[in-house]
Amino acid sequence: MPDAMDAAAPQTLLHWLAAAAINAVLIAAASRAPVLTRAGWVHAAVLGTILWGCLGPRGWLAVVAYLLLGSLVTRLGYGTKQARGLAEARGGRRGPENVWGSAASGALLALLLPLAPEPLRPVLLVGFAASFAAKLADTFGSEIGKRWGRRTLLITTLQPVPAGTEGAISLEGTAASAAGAVLMALLCAALGLIGAPAPLLLVAAVALLATLIESAIGATLQRRLQWLSNELVNGLQTAIAALLAMAGALLLQR
Repeated sequence: MPDAMDAAAPQTLLHWLAAAAINAVLIAAASRAPVLTRAGWVHAAVLGTILWGCLGPRGWLAVVAYLLLGSLVTRLGYGTKQARGLAEARGGRRGPENVWGSAASGALLALLLPLAPEPLRPVLLVGFAASFAAKLADTFGSEIGKRWGRRTLLITTLQPVPAGTEGAISLEGTAASAAGAVLMALLCAALGLIGAPAPLLLVAAVALLATLIESAIGATLQRRLQWLSNELVNGLQTAIAALLAMAGALLLQR
């Protein structure tokens, strides 16, 4: 298991001021990149401060890698997706709602980590990794499925539906989801957030499962409930992934 990160060390006011200052400088340097809206960068700075303050640079780097990979795959075939009316709005730039829809579960687990007893810290880190692995799996599957999916089916009935339909899946998109889940799990293991091989495999498997559950929610509840936005569904997906992964990690500890 990893060493429970830098969260084991006492966190002083100076520590948090340093985390805020580092993130302010890094966000200022990165804000011209076509990744987030102006408001999105502000919220990303808040998220980055939480991550650096609670997890140190390794936790921060994991989420930066998630953001970069998600933005990259969003731009694959963007012109074709745009012509079909399937592209992300704002040229693929994410806003505050996207930042927290993707990261609220992970941020909450990061905040809990310094308060948790030592035996529970690896469990929380597995949940943290799974939440972002699930979201990257969802992004990979959605963006690649919309562009290259040959046959799109509704997950609940397996009836053919147009690409971009809530709850739609394709073979190509599902394979991409699996690749995204594995890639994020490998990154988290390489950064020392989770161990290998069992926690790594657990994170990847749970992330893919949560992505399929998210598709089922999209095909059922989201189509009926107008208030259930994509961002709320994303939050549910990452929470489900984190909870399943932490339950699995507790079983592994036994």
